[in-house]
Amino acid sequence: MSNTTSTPWFAVSMALVGIIFGYGIATGTGGASPAAAPSAPTAAAPNAPSAPAPAPSAKDVVPVDAKEDHIFGDVNAAITVIEYSDYECPFCARHHPTLAQLVEDNDDVNWVYRHFPLGFHSNATPLAEASECITELGGNDAFWAFTDSIFAEGADAANIEKYANDAGVDGAAVRKCVDDGKYAQNIKDEMAGGSAGGVSGTPGNIVINNKTGDTRLVSGAQPVSAFQAAVDALR
Repeated sequence: MSNTTSTPWFAVSMALVGIIFGYGIATGTGGASPAAAPSAPTAAAPNAPSAPAPAPSAKDVVPVDAKEDHIFGDVNAAITVIEYSDYECPFCARHHPTLAQLVEDNDDVNWVYRHFPLGFHSNATPLAEASECITELGGNDAFWAFTDSIFAEGADAANIEKYANDAGVDGAAVRKCVDDGKYAQNIKDEMAGGSAGGVSGTPGNIVINNKTGDTRLVSGAQPVSAFQAAVDALR
């Protein structure tokens, strides 16, 4: 006797079992798996500190000249910080009192200011030239008074005569000196000297032991502790 009445139901049941089993495999192995949950945000890793810039060779550093350079502190100090600066650089303005503090704290350290006006600062070059005109007319004290005023008040070449008058120098004479380009080449020469010594931006600082010739290059507006460490290493 044939079993014809049970065969259709058995086939249907087996088909359903196959469908369910196949779906289970698919969801378990990723064939139709739901999207993975997004990972939790993580803090960005801080940039690793850059390696210290190599110290320039003493032969590449333009020697300090007491007759030509702007020196703050004892002209015969054992250690000198040569700063290459830009009157319109905001970091230089922030940096300016740092080196004054360093000299005040160390009797054997002086500070030499040299020019490194950046091309994209339209006020920097005429102000640098003006500072040399002011030095010619009023000496080193007038230079530092002019420089202090600019970093305290802001750099604006339109105010050259005011800055000069405030420093005790004839403003009109300084303006004429700038317009004549009397010190334009001097500024270019100082920039070239800074580049030769490893300076690529402002403020760029070369710390040198005037007896041994050993040097350190300190780039940027670093805290006074960074300069103190460089000075101590050169003693």
